[in-house]
Amino acid sequence: MTGNDTRRGILLMIVTTFVFAMQDGISRHLGTQYNVLMVVTVRYWFFAAFCMTVSARRAGGLRAAAATEQPLVQGFRGVLLALEICVTVLAFVHLGLVESHAIFACYPLLVAALSGPVLGESVGWRRWLAIAVGFLGILVILQPGSGVFSPYSLVALVAALMFALYGLLTRYVARKDTAATSFFWTGVMGAIVITPFGLWSWEPMSAPDWVWMAVLCMTGAFGHYLLIKVYEAAEASAVQPFSYFQLVFASMFGVLVFGETIRPAVILGASIVVGAGLFTLWRESRRARPARS
Repeated sequence: MTGNDTRRGILLMIVTTFVFAMQDGISRHLGTQYNVLMVVTVRYWFFAAFCMTVSARRAGGLRAAAATEQPLVQGFRGVLLALEICVTVLAFVHLGLVESHAIFACYPLLVAALSGPVLGESVGWRRWLAIAVGFLGILVILQPGSGVFSPYSLVALVAALMFALYGLLTRYVARKDTAATSFFWTGVMGAIVITPFGLWSWEPMSAPDWVWMAVLCMTGAFGHYLLIKVYEAAEASAVQPFSYFQLVFASMFGVLVFGETIRPAVILGASIVVGAGLFTLWRESRRARPARS
């Protein structure tokens, strides 16, 4: 049941973003040492087991969780998220946490831009203006045509696009399916699809890195558990803006742990993107308020 403890929801969201940023840092470390597909596969095995355990404890068990009238869309969602995680980790490895997250911060703008063609929602001129401003911020970060431009910046942008589409499809299936059903399909379908590629690219892993892999799996499950608690405590419109703390925490790990540097253009561009994203989230919450009333 959803509550209305907004302060608790905000605090939980900030903790959740810290856990996910820590997970991103571990993914970056393991992705530089081993094949990304193998790393994501092991992570998905644990995630699928977590999804099945949570689903089994709910009313109706696994059978109820798996029941859906839209298996193709649910299956595609699961595959899309698994691929998006692979692409994101690839961006972490080659671009770093700071710039990857600065670019990835545009995904709420992509959600707004694609909500019309995917969900049939109307997007007003104010949100289109915010989307345009946000993408100017992306150009500031990317600096195309300059000596600092990296092709891997486009990898991070593709990851943001994939995650935005995943979010929209999650909204779409929510019209008929419960959150428990979507959660089940996300974990299980992703594990089924990624496993053959992970086994094909398997490499021996050192004992210390197996410890890091275990921490990665646990932070992933714990992060998703916290996210469930976030939305149980407060409305999404109240807590969603605080998801941008992940950019702050990931940048902190990137600088302090991996020795990354933050270019002034990244700070400026990310500020523009986050500002546009916050405005878009605010407009969406205002639009949704009459519908809830």
